[in-house]
Amino acid sequence: QVQLVESGGGLVQPGGSLRLPCAASGFIFSRYTMTWYRQAPGKEREWVAAISDTGGWRGYADSVKGRFTVSRDNAKNIVYLQMNNLNPEDTALYRCHVAGNWGQGTQVTVSS
Repeated sequence: QVQLVESGGGLVQPGGSLRLPCAASGFIFSRYTMTWYRQAPGKEREWVAAISDTGGWRGYADSVKGRFTVSRDNAKNIVYLQMNNLNPEDTALYRCHVAGNWGQGTQVTVSS
């Protein structure tokens, strides 16, 4: 049974940083591309970033490029989303995804 558990969200001031881990289990983690999405209230779900199975390829939405970094630790079955220089438009529920499976998400709120 695939399980994805995100954490690390919270309230942060504009310009601040957060790191979101997503712990995975129930599948061979090192064989899958992992993806982060976010959804703000009243908005459609937005693809944020993805990282290939080995980490050799990473992709980012234009809205986060240069501020967010996706990484993974295949020994620990964790994918991370490092978020820097956060702004209020980054406020959303952040969820990780693999092969049709979703985590419950972690809320990020950027506000002064």
